[in-house]
Amino acid sequence: MIGALATLLVCQLAGEILARALHLPVPGPVIGMVLLFLGLLLRRRPSPPGLAATADALLGNLGLLFVPAGVGVVLYLPLLARDWVPLSLAVLVGTLAAIACTGRLAQWLLRRIP
Repeated sequence: MIGALATLLVCQLAGEILARALHLPVPGPVIGMVLLFLGLLLRRRPSPPGLAATADALLGNLGLLFVPAGVGVVLYLPLLARDWVPLSLAVLVGTLAAIACTGRLAQWLLRRIP
């Protein structure tokens, strides 16, 4: 489990380094996740021992990671109440754009399947 956790953290660190060095508009952990995915694809073997169990343990405690976000919402509640219209519009437009991009990507990928 320690080795798997170290693998996850090294991928995140590599993503952070790339994001900051190349001034990318993508968060480092996202880049690290892509690096981990590519590494597992190139490996062409089963994932390292313990990686699935470690990922499941992290996902099992994912709810704890939303506590800081909830505190932030409560802390900035007056600001959110004042600017709810542009924030709601941004959330709506972002959600619709994400759904549209996901749909287009799914169509493109399904066309490639023989």
